[in-house]
Amino acid sequence: MKLAGVRLPGQDTVHVARLDGDEVMLLAEAATFWADPRGWLTKTDGRVISSNYVEFVPPVPPSARVICVGLNYRAHAAEGSFEVPEHPTLFGRWTASLSVGGVPVAVPSGEPGLDWEGEVAAYVAEPIRDADPDTALASVLGYSTFNDLTARRAQKLSTQWTLGKNADRSGPMGPIVTADEVGDLRDGLRVRTRVNGTVVQDGDTRDMIFSVGEVLSLISRTLTLNPGDVIATGTPDGVGYVRTPPWLLVPGDVVEVEIDHLGTLRTPVTGSADGLAQEKRDA
Repeated sequence: MKLAGVRLPGQDTVHVARLDGDEVMLLAEAATFWADPRGWLTKTDGRVISSNYVEFVPPVPPSARVICVGLNYRAHAAEGSFEVPEHPTLFGRWTASLSVGGVPVAVPSGEPGLDWEGEVAAYVAEPIRDADPDTALASVLGYSTFNDLTARRAQKLSTQWTLGKNADRSGPMGPIVTADEVGDLRDGLRVRTRVNGTVVQDGDTRDMIFSVGEVLSLISRTLTLNPGDVIATGTPDGVGYVRTPPWLLVPGDVVEVEIDHLGTLRTPVTGSADGLAQEKRDA
């Protein structure tokens, strides 16, 4: 089953909807859905409308925490000359930085471009508190494509990555595909990123250092994870800043993240002025 966030014309309310071809079936408002996500998946009598009639938006509630894992693929750690970490490197995104496929992302002022990081995102379905890895993994509702687009200049201003990881609309995410249709990431999903049709990343989730269950378990020892929280599980090797010369996304580029079972996430890149104009048109 595929799920997406949608907004009806003239409304601010975000609904979670089931995707079925060119139609969507409204399940519930986002906050209501995430109060009992597995229960809402059984709904069969929701309002069905054309996907052309709705605006697609991130399917998470405003209260969601987005926790990202850095350096979680062995080959990616190696390409940056980092040692394999003993513990997951974690950082946060705010929900304000999230977006969806097809929405332009602007290169921030002062940045030479944006770097791509194709990833799998995992979505929490039940509270996870001090859980073992297997229990934590069983609490995942599903997965989606994700692109952790990064402003490297801002990221490197300090040892903390927050600024460079929260540019406007720099966290596009695809529809959620329920876990029963995806399987265990430890069995391997191919993760590919393309820039203007050229493959720049071609990895496999079997190269992950820390599994989804292990990451969720570690986090849950310190804070309770709640339904709607998102874990971005890290990116494979092939990012732009380590190349000689560096290769970054500039206005006019199109970046795509394609992952087995999860589909393709497409994001056009604009200049900062173009991005501001687009945001005003969308308001």
